[in-house]
Amino acid sequence: MSRSKLLALAIAASLFAVAGCTRSPSPQADTGSSTVPADENADAFIARVNREMRTHLEELSAAQWVSSTYITGDSELLAAKANERWLTALNGWIEQARRFEGQATSPSTARARSLLKLMTAMPAPRDPEKLAELARIASKMEGMYGSGEYCTGEGDAKSCRQLGELEDVLRTSRDYDEQLDAWRGWHTISQPMRKDYVRFVELVNQGAKEMGFADAGEVWRAGYDMPPAQIAAETDRLWGQVKPLYEQLHCYTRTRLAATYGVERGQVGNGLLPAHLMGNMWQQDWSNLWDLLQPYQDAGSLDITGALEAAYRQDYTAQLAEHAGTPTPSEIVGYERGAQLESALRMTRRAEDFYVSLGMPKLPASYWEKTQFIKPRDRDVVCHASAWDMNMGGNPSADPAIGPDVRTKMCIKPTEEDFTTIYHELGHVYYYLAYGKQPPLFQGGANDGFHEAIGDTIVLAMTPKYLASIGLVDEQQQSHEALINAQMRMALAKVAFLPFGLMIDRWRWGVFDGSIKPDRYNQAWWDLKAKYQGVAPVQARGEDYFDPGAKYHVPGNTPYTRYFLSHVLQFQFYKALCDAAGFQGPLYECSFYGSEAAGRKYQAMLAEGQSQPWQKTLKTLTGTEQLDASAVLEYFSPLQQWLEQQNEGRDCGWSSAAAPAAAGSADGKD
Repeated sequence: MSRSKLLALAIAASLFAVAGCTRSPSPQADTGSSTVPADENADAFIARVNREMRTHLEELSAAQWVSSTYITGDSELLAAKANERWLTALNGWIEQARRFEGQATSPSTARARSLLKLMTAMPAPRDPEKLAELARIASKMEGMYGSGEYCTGEGDAKSCRQLGELEDVLRTSRDYDEQLDAWRGWHTISQPMRKDYVRFVELVNQGAKEMGFADAGEVWRAGYDMPPAQIAAETDRLWGQVKPLYEQLHCYTRTRLAATYGVERGQVGNGLLPAHLMGNMWQQDWSNLWDLLQPYQDAGSLDITGALEAAYRQDYTAQLAEHAGTPTPSEIVGYERGAQLESALRMTRRAEDFYVSLGMPKLPASYWEKTQFIKPRDRDVVCHASAWDMNMGGNPSADPAIGPDVRTKMCIKPTEEDFTTIYHELGHVYYYLAYGKQPPLFQGGANDGFHEAIGDTIVLAMTPKYLASIGLVDEQQQSHEALINAQMRMALAKVAFLPFGLMIDRWRWGVFDGSIKPDRYNQAWWDLKAKYQGVAPVQARGEDYFDPGAKYHVPGNTPYTRYFLSHVLQFQFYKALCDAAGFQGPLYECSFYGSEAAGRKYQAMLAEGQSQPWQKTLKTLTGTEQLDASAVLEYFSPLQQWLEQQNEGRDCGWSSAAAPAAAGSADGKD
C-alpha cells in the first residue's frame, strides 16, 4: 500500500488472485483431491471442484494466518506443506479439466474452467519434488521479509531495527544522512533472497509452461478477460492520460527538495528524485513529505495524526490515573498496550461505520475476536496490512451454522496512514462478504484491480467535511488555499503512486520472460524506477544487492498491476457513487457517507464477484465497459492548474539516463 498524512494507501498482498490485497492463499493442497468419477460431465466436475476447493482453502488460510502472525521455522514449515497440498490439488483439477476441452458447456461452466487455470499467481510444476521446493522457497522468502531487520554495532552495543522503525525515520527525520542510513539498512534484508528468487522464477515458469502459457507473467496477464498482450497496452494508455499530472507533481516536489537539502542533494543526475528523501521506503507515496510540500501554511488544518495521537494519549493517561500508587514498569507497558488496542479498535469501528452507513452489514463478531489489531510483543509477525477470507463465506458442508470468518491483520498505530489503511482493508472484507454466496471459483474481484479499488473509493469520500463530522478535524473554511492543501495531500498518496504501480510488474514480466536476466535484476529495477517514477538512489546499486526483494510484493509474489488499475477504477467508482447519491458540485467535494442509494449500487456490483467479465460488472456501476482515467483528472483539476502555475518557467521532466550506473558492491559503502 507510506505516510503520516491524509489518505494513504496500504498496499497489501496475496499469492491467491482472488484475495485482493490480502495475504491470503498462496495456493497449494492435496495431491489428487477426491476420486474422479468416470462418467463425470463438465458441470459435475466444476461442482466437485467448488466443494473441494472450499475445504482446501480453509486449511491453507489457517496455515498461512499462523505463519504470518507467529513467524517461526515451525509455522513456516506448516504453511509450506499446506501450500504444497493446495498446489498439488490445483494441478490435479487443471489436469482433470483437460477432459472437457472442445466440449460445449454452459457459459458458467466454461468461465469456471478458464478461471481455474488462473487461480494462482504461483503456477507450480507437476513434478512433486519441484512443487514442494517451490512451496518451501515461497514460505522462506516471505518469512525472511517478515523477520527482516537492520542491525548495527556488536555485542552489547548491537542495535537492530525492523521495517516499522526504519520507516519512522523516513517519515519524521529530515536529516539527510540519517534517512540514507535507514533506507540503505532496510535494503540489506533482501540481499540473501536473490538466489532463492532466481530459482523461484525457474519453477513458476515451468509450471506456467505446463499449463500452456509462455511464462508466469503471461499467466498473470491472462486474468483480465482480454488477450494477455492487451493489458500492457491498456495500462500504457491509462498512464498516458495521467502522466502530465504526475510530471507536474514531480517538478514541484523536486523544487521543494532542492530548497530543503540544496540543489546537489535535492536531486540525482538530471532531475531524478533521491530515493531516500521521499518519506517512503519505496517512493510509492509522498504523504510523509507534507511538512516540505504543503502549499499553504495554516490553510485548513487536516492533522489527522495529531487527533488520533491525542485520543491515544487520553486513553493512556486515563488508565494511569486509575492506578493506585506508582505503577511498575510492566504495569506501564500494560497500560500502553491497552491504550494502543483501544485506539486501534476505535479507528476500526469508525471505518466500519462508513460501510454500515451505506446499508452494509456490521462486521461479524468473529472479526473482532480473531483480527490482529496491534503488533504483539512476544513474536515476529508480518505487519504488512492485509485482509483475509478464511472460509469463503462459511463451510456449509461442515456446519450450516458456520458463518463467514473474515479478518484483517495490521500493526495499527494512531496515524493518518493507518487510519485510512483500515478503510482500505475493510473494502476487501466487505467484498468478501458481498460475493460470499457465489461458488468458490467465482469468489474474487471482477478483476484484481477491483479488489484494491473498493476501499480506496471509500477513502476518496473521506473529505474534510466528513472528517469534521466525525470529530477528527475542525470545520474547514472554504477557501482556495484550503482546497489546494486538501488536494495536495490526496495527490501525494494517489498521484505519486501511479508510476510505481506500473513499474513493478514491468520488471517482473521482464524477469519471467527472460528479457531481464538474473545478472541484471537490480540494474533493470532502477532503470524502470528512473523511467516511470523519476527516482534514483544517490549512488549506484550493484548486482550484489537485490532491491526488488525489499518490497513485500516481490518475495510475496503478489501481482502489482492490480494496484495501478485500482487507482484508476477507484475514481471511476467514486464518480458513479457520487452520482447515485445525487451529489451536485465539484467531484472533489463529494462524500456519499450515509447514502443507502449509493450503497445499494455498490453492493450490486460487489455481489457479482468474478462470475462475469469485469467489463460487464464495471458497466453495472459506471455505465461504461472501458477503464478511463478522466475522473482522476477531473478530481485533481484545481491542483493541476495550481502546479502548472508554480512550475511555470522551471525546467521540468527528467532524464532516466542520468541515474547512477549499476556498479559497486554491497559492502554498505556503495
